Amino acid sequence: MYLHGTSKINDKGHLQIGGCDTAELVESFGTPLYVMDEDLIRQRCGEYVEAFRASGLKFQVAYASKAFCVMAMCRIVEEEGMSLDVVSDGELYTALQAGFPAERIHFHGNNKSPHEIEMAIDAKIGCFVVDNMVELHLLNAIAGEKRQKVKILFRLTPGVEAHTHEYISTGQIDSKFGLDLDNGSAYRAIQEAIQLPNIELLGVHSHIGSQIFEVEGFQLAVDKVIAFAAKVREELDVVFSVVNLGGGFGIRYVDGDTPLPVSKYVEAITQSIKTNFSKFNYPTPEIWVEPGRSIVGEAGTTLYTVGTYKDIPGVRKYVAVDGGMTDNPRQALYESRYEAMLANRATEAEDELVSIAGKCCESGDMLIWDVNLPKVNSGDILAVSCTGAYNYAMASNYNRIRRPAVVFVKDGQADVVVQRESYDNIVGNDVIPARMKQVTKMV
Repeated sequence: MYLHGTSKINDKGHLQIGGCDTAELVESFGTPLYVMDEDLIRQRCGEYVEAFRASGLKFQVAYASKAFCVMAMCRIVEEEGMSLDVVSDGELYTALQAGFPAERIHFHGNNKSPHEIEMAIDAKIGCFVVDNMVELHLLNAIAGEKRQKVKILFRLTPGVEAHTHEYISTGQIDSKFGLDLDNGSAYRAIQEAIQLPNIELLGVHSHIGSQIFEVEGFQLAVDKVIAFAAKVREELDVVFSVVNLGGGFGIRYVDGDTPLPVSKYVEAITQSIKTNFSKFNYPTPEIWVEPGRSIVGEAGTTLYTVGTYKDIPGVRKYVAVDGGMTDNPRQALYESRYEAMLANRATEAEDELVSIAGKCCESGDMLIWDVNLPKVNSGDILAVSCTGAYNYAMASNYNRIRRPAVVFVKDGQADVVVQRESYDNIVGNDVIPARMKQVTKMV
């Protein structure tokens, strides 16, 4: 398993993250356990901010909280001088409870409810990213009722298909997101928005997908955005002050993944912005981006305890752990691949090919189909790397399995930032109607 960030093998032969022995973390907090390398998270935040600062352009780096949204993460984002991208009332509430400055919050989503819009306006967030015309008019109406003027970006579908899984490609024409450039819907949206009294149009947003390893897609998106901006300026006398190029920057999950350094993505984007906008004698807008996975993905490691195993001669050996698709549904959703190691026996030869199964009542509950490990014993600690993005965020209570705890590790200290769910949490929202016969509660 590739060692990311502060991860290393200590002199006990154990995996260590943030100065904490993972075997000791398991003793203290149990498994499954999400372990987040705080230093690596802060390093990635700093890489984005410094790279944009070096470009000389005005910018905002907004962390895409959908990747991993807890109050402690919002605090880190604020401390690192970044903005925050939210997609629901729950994410917005989390940010506000963490004390995140509302003026640096951007609200995304293709189907914001009236309640969510009211909540965001009342909080005085910095910007709405408007996805469609229904939302535009709903937003204008609610803002009018509250006697406020709201700032917006329009989300465009630029017709750029990133080289990624079809479910996480979002920039192509056939997408549930955004207004199409080619069929004129984006242009008509601008025409309508500038007539609405409670809307202040800042510019446009483009997001082409996720887990992208090259810069050409971003450069092509810039080409399309500037052509659209020039047309809008010429015909409607509207100048965009903000261009948001979204996120999607890739990370290394397994050998063969080849993400670029953050500085290379940023350099390509900013140079393309400077070249294209100057070509049209267009005032260089403020540039926004929205990294999520690339901030937290490699910083996360999930620890499991090995339970049973099943060897099918000539077929495969299944090794079952005490988690699975409830804490990591990404293999089932996207056929995502991961690397792993025995955290308590990290120096031993990996001479057995096994498949890691979860404990859910689903044949598809697999974490890794093929991985080389030392001969596995019940009670071993399995570490799966690069689980910081979308694992906790997508976790569920399928089979009424409790969601894991989350700890941040730094300089030898482990801090719980999300407590493990209790049995009371599991039934906390259940209600038994009074008409049902009273039964004795089992202890």
